[in-house]
Parts: sequence; structure tokens; C-alpha cells
Amino acid sequence: MTAFQDQPSTPVHASGERGAFGRRLLTQVDRGGLVGELAKCAAADRGFPREGDPEAVRKRLSMGQAEGDMFEALDEAELDWASY
Repeated sequence: MTAFQDQPSTPVHASGERGAFGRRLLTQVDRGGLVGELAKCAAADRGFPREGDPEAVRKRLSMGQAEGDMFEALDEAELDWASY
């Protein structure tokens, strides 16, 4: 018997532990500042990638020709999510 037999056969990834970035962002609608504004826009967007990572959200913002402030808010939200 090895010490590794008790380990799960499927690795647990950090992003899975903290949940999808898109879903996490949607919980920020009551937050002040630009992150809150981004979350409100995301909640109103039927095509928002709720199960997406930060890159999927960044792509969605680019497709919608979002202003630079929203990309700054995305960067801030990504840092918060990564540290969670």
C-alpha cells in the first residue's frame, strides 16, 4: 500500500475550489465602484459567460466594445477572485 492511495483520483484545481469567475463576479452587484458596475452589466447580459474564467469575460467585454474602465474593473475583480 502506498501513501498516495487515499488521494482523490481527479485533481482539484484552485479555480474549482473558489468557483467560476463569472459566477463570482455576479455576486458583486451590490459592490461599489467599477467592479459593482461591471457586475450589474454582467447580470443584465444574457450572453455573459457565467461559468467562464477571466479570459472568457475579457473576450465578452471586447465583443461588446466595452470602455477601458470596465477592463480595469475586470482586472480588479480577477485579483480579488484569485486571492479568494
